[in-house]
Amino acid sequence: MQLTSFDGLGLAEPLQRALKNEGYLEPTPIQVKAIPLLIEGKDLLGIAQTGTGKTAAFALPILHRLSVQRAQRSPRRPHALILAPTRELAGQINERFRAYGRGLSLRTAVVFGGVGQAQQVKALAQGVDILIATPGRLLDLHGQQHVSFDEISILVLDEADRMLDMGFIRDVRKIVAACRKERQTLLFSATMPPDIAKLASEVLRNPVRIDVSPATVTVDRIDQKVYFVPTLAKRALLTELLADPAMDRVLVFTRTKRGADRVCKFLRQDGLIAEAIHGNKAQNARTRALEAFRSGKARILVATDIAARGIDVPSISHVINYELPNEPESYVHRIGRTARAGAGGTAFSFCDPTERAHLRAIEGLTRSPLSVVGHRLSHSQPANGRREESSAAKPESKPRRPRQRQEGRRPEAVATPAPEQTKRQWRSYGRRAGVLPAARGGLSRPRSVRLSLAGEPR
Repeated sequence: MQLTSFDGLGLAEPLQRALKNEGYLEPTPIQVKAIPLLIEGKDLLGIAQTGTGKTAAFALPILHRLSVQRAQRSPRRPHALILAPTRELAGQINERFRAYGRGLSLRTAVVFGGVGQAQQVKALAQGVDILIATPGRLLDLHGQQHVSFDEISILVLDEADRMLDMGFIRDVRKIVAACRKERQTLLFSATMPPDIAKLASEVLRNPVRIDVSPATVTVDRIDQKVYFVPTLAKRALLTELLADPAMDRVLVFTRTKRGADRVCKFLRQDGLIAEAIHGNKAQNARTRALEAFRSGKARILVATDIAARGIDVPSISHVINYELPNEPESYVHRIGRTARAGAGGTAFSFCDPTERAHLRAIEGLTRSPLSVVGHRLSHSQPANGRREESSAAKPESKPRRPRQRQEGRRPEAVATPAPEQTKRQWRSYGRRAGVLPAARGGLSRPRSVRLSLAGEPR
């Protein structure tokens, strides 16, 4: 029987009240399946895409269990630890914990790199119940003895496959090994590659597996379309699409950090309000860009795949793949930024001739061809007259023009001195420099010798 409210999930009354304040009326399938089991203390292996409500699925039972246990708070010793692959995702998980637990006397903190650690160290020293962290910064603080894992009773590995892609699995294993053995462990992943399956077998004890992945990989409510367009025509096409007022909140994806900055720059040159976010941006700049996009001050956010699972902004109307990703799974997470919370959405993809293989891989994963809505067979000049540059390739260098030989003219002859004359000249140079005996015996006083471009001293 499908529950139509959170009342039957056994959550504490302050949590139910917070859910109503947040506008949560009906639990998602993963919440219905996971929350009662997690309240009982079961280990969980969750296979769920982004946008399925899994953050609430683990946050609510964690808050419930800690509020019931009422364990004493100690400096530098949190009771629950949630690991996330990116700073953005860690920050958003922290926001959700604070929103759900506003009626509870539990303290949360978030730890990630890219910013100074002073405030994070201070928060840990004051004592926290729930810690949300990225693996790298957390290991640094653990090595400095600012945080201990010996009181961790609940451990969550969120977006485990993304942490694998970003090279964090070794750090994750170190953190897991430092945690207490008697704990509840939760592992969530959108996909289940062999390395993640192996990790799950190592860290979980008799887990309950919940798989809420749909039969088709992508969300059915997303209208997916593709344009076949040369690289040099992508700029004009993007500007043309963004002229539609229905595209009120748009997320544009590029493959590279430099490409994201370049696309953001030409959008601003075309009079559009856009922000860029990627791994080379400072944390405060990333926070400002994301907040401007979330608040509506910036209509367009240009991002790399670091944001594919780290952005939870409601009402994103369109996702545009300015460049197709190298990995088809990244396409799924990109377009999953729209059509959230039951809404619909549209995803446009630009495919140039060099990206056809990426498109075939995507369609093989989704088991459905994308709708072709247009072909651009040649480069169309932007309205401002500037030639577009590819965000993935370097601009072509200007070919060197060969030197033309004038008819009837020979190269000027270079006079070659006789051997004896050359020998006398170099002896003279050596004496003046102080490296050969002077004419009357002994060494002459060293003197500096300046050589002209022709090799003769001045």
